[in-house]
Amino acid sequence: MTEEAPTDGRELLVAGADAYSRGDTAGALRIFEDAARTITGDVRLGAIVNAASMADELGDHARSLSLYREALAAMPADAPRLRPTALVNMSQALQHLGELDEAQAALEQARALLADTTDQGVLRVSCLLSLTAVALHRQRWADAAELATESLDAAWRFAPHLAGHPLMNLAATYFETGRRDLAVDFAQQALAAFEAAGDRNAVAETQQNLATMLVRVERFDEAEAPLRASQRYFEQAGLGFRAGIGLKTLAFLAEGREDLGQAQQLYRRSLAYFVESGAVLDAADLRMRLSTVAFKTGRFAECEALLAEAFGAYAERGLGLHCAQLDFWHATLLEGAVAASDAPAPELLAQAVDLAVPAALAIDAVRYTLPNGNQRDQWNRQIADPAMRLAFRFAYLSGNGLLLADLIETQCAGTTVNIDRSDGGRAVRLPLELLDPPVDTAGQAGTTALQLGAALAEVAASAGLPVSPPPRLALAAEGRIALDPYIAAAEQRYGRVIRDSRVLTV
Repeated sequence: MTEEAPTDGRELLVAGADAYSRGDTAGALRIFEDAARTITGDVRLGAIVNAASMADELGDHARSLSLYREALAAMPADAPRLRPTALVNMSQALQHLGELDEAQAALEQARALLADTTDQGVLRVSCLLSLTAVALHRQRWADAAELATESLDAAWRFAPHLAGHPLMNLAATYFETGRRDLAVDFAQQALAAFEAAGDRNAVAETQQNLATMLVRVERFDEAEAPLRASQRYFEQAGLGFRAGIGLKTLAFLAEGREDLGQAQQLYRRSLAYFVESGAVLDAADLRMRLSTVAFKTGRFAECEALLAEAFGAYAERGLGLHCAQLDFWHATLLEGAVAASDAPAPELLAQAVDLAVPAALAIDAVRYTLPNGNQRDQWNRQIADPAMRLAFRFAYLSGNGLLLADLIETQCAGTTVNIDRSDGGRAVRLPLELLDPPVDTAGQAGTTALQLGAALAEVAASAGLPVSPPPRLALAAEGRIALDPYIAAAEQRYGRVIRDSRVLTV
């Protein structure tokens, strides 16, 4: 009988990786946990990191974070490969738990460790992708577009099989800033890239993300096939977090078809997944959706409670723009109640004004942070303008002539464009010259997903005129600042600067 050659446990890591590649994430977790219990040294640390990654994907984010911290605490300082890997992966769990500051810090530490390396290109791409995800969570669209473009370039050089991820991040960025057709195109290119790479998990995630976009632009029939295909995959693989996202989107689809009973059932199943996994931001978004169903079915107190809970989750994590968008959402619901009443109660109109006006000012201010004229125009037309219109409507319905006059004055003041940043911020007021949209390259034969994505990214991220936040308007005849109490309320409620410190007398 021959004696078996000793092993250091690496075969367990290979077996775990094989299980994951087959879609057996739960099986991979068991293998990695077994490896962590039975082996020592660097291989054990690698097993713990892999187990943490599997736990995160299965939706057990708290367990995942605990494992990452265990690995980092036991890791020697001279672990140049494993430490940045653990930091980048840990940032994913932190993002799911809503701990964005910690996620950012972990990623910046990893990026510094990777700065002088030439042999960890895949990890550099992953780090940039995670930094993009944090920017997306914080709705810092200019940062997200810049990081997504940088990560696409890095993928082109170091890891072409990962190209779908920055393409999908670009899709998310441009969808949320109003460039919906370009966003869908990026998502389709991402899907093609993942299919070419044979990445089953990423294909399913991208199908789900693409379906979500199509549902949000009310292309319901196009959305159903990729949505149901991805849902089958996630449920069979036991990926609870992603299954929760799919249920939320299926519920949104049911709501769009006015099947409110089915929508509520699906939303509640989705919320249970998110609560169980500790995905607080996803749970907050889900409560916003549930609030709409509650409102439509006459459960107004439940609607208010759900919105308050979601607002608290966003505010606690410094996500001011999320809070503003929630208030706009809330005000939109109240608009339905006002429209249904022949004589809306004064307190209802007052509540609507207090929600709609600060929210509109905060949402409108976002366009001044976007890097080019086309993006600012898209944000204004598709996102900020509806919010401002609602603010005007409620100002009119409430009979608040002073507020109405201030809204008109500030909207007519125009945009302030910085012509020269080198002379102390000298600025002049003149109309924006918008960039032309990118040409349609979808029909070009032989264009690969990565090449097309890089070309579109270059156009989409092109620089425009630098724009400052609007100044405060001093009304000389009245001796006051227009909208001053609403500006103060917005900046206090959302924790964001929405007006420049400069004062313009009119």
